[in-house]
Amino acid sequence: MTASTLCIDAAFDSGNIEVLSISGTTAQLRIRKDRESDFFQWFHFRAAGAAGQTLTLKITGLNASAYPDGWPAYRAAVSEDRQFWARAECSFDKGAADGSLTITYTPESDLCWFAYFAPYSMERHHDLVAQAAGSQGVNYRCLGHSLEGQPIDCLEMGEGETQVWLYARQHPGESMAEWWMEGALDCLTDPADPVARRLRQLCRFHVVPNANPDGSCRGHLRTNFAGVNLNREWAHPSAERSPEVLAIRNAMDETGVHFAMDVHGDEAIPAVFLAGFEGIPSWNEAQQAGFDGYKRILARRTPDFQTRLGYPAARAGKANLTMSTNQLAERFGAVSMTLEMPFKDNDDLPCLVQNWSPERSAQLGRECLGALLEWLEGRQAA
Repeated sequence: MTASTLCIDAAFDSGNIEVLSISGTTAQLRIRKDRESDFFQWFHFRAAGAAGQTLTLKITGLNASAYPDGWPAYRAAVSEDRQFWARAECSFDKGAADGSLTITYTPESDLCWFAYFAPYSMERHHDLVAQAAGSQGVNYRCLGHSLEGQPIDCLEMGEGETQVWLYARQHPGESMAEWWMEGALDCLTDPADPVARRLRQLCRFHVVPNANPDGSCRGHLRTNFAGVNLNREWAHPSAERSPEVLAIRNAMDETGVHFAMDVHGDEAIPAVFLAGFEGIPSWNEAQQAGFDGYKRILARRTPDFQTRLGYPAARAGKANLTMSTNQLAERFGAVSMTLEMPFKDNDDLPCLVQNWSPERSAQLGRECLGALLEWLEGRQAA
């Protein structure tokens, strides 16, 4: 095989890689930083021209990445049809090339794609929004526009008094969050689903499947077009830095918020978990009991969720109100939470072929709604 046979590209939706060198079937690569930012961790690229030959792809400089602890025990997502995403064998060497992840894979065809997690393209996003918006009882609302002019899509449904906000991909590289949204919207828009029917009776849903379309399209890990981490903008969002957050929060001010879930992915922790709002100035026992109760229900409903691993709770009065979960709990008295899914595997229920996957993310979306119904009915009974 000549040095020019292998071709690596990333000039497409959510693509991100820089090619340093190619020799035969071995490539030295580097992840491009988010625009106007030092954050980097997301990668997504295509390799062509190596059917039946073992690729050795070395992504270098990872000690300076946003979450270096995300690389040990990590396996890259790989697909040859862009539908089913398996995992490739990987090894991480902290001492080589300032931190090097080596991906080893033998493709059956001449084209294969690699990504930090299975991508959720903007085309698929528009398909998701169109399908949901065309469903019975669903209203579409454009809350505003991103810095690059993309719409902030919101889907609204339900006749109940409980105002529920579900939003995802503030951090665009956490693509499992929109796979979760696909599962949740499939449930909510299914007229035959009894959980959805009852939830629509009890609640008014406001669903934002992608809060950061610019970063998603650009292949960013964590920021928008301006290099701003949207989940640090909720106290004082601005049209100049964070119009995405400003649009969503203004809409929330119009409706109020009783229950909110901000959907994310975590680079290092191999588990699904929830983070709450402990430490907000107005914290009270009833609000905390609502969050704790939801966690208990979700843990009982699905073995993919656990409560042992997660983030430490903030001390009294020390919550960061620039983060959406804390801001919404403080601003509205809401039971708000951040859902985290792994980039690695769920170590409680490992899957050797896919690790944590789009399919499990979507299934978790459905389970979270089932838990919400049980939580609401329990509060009514009390």
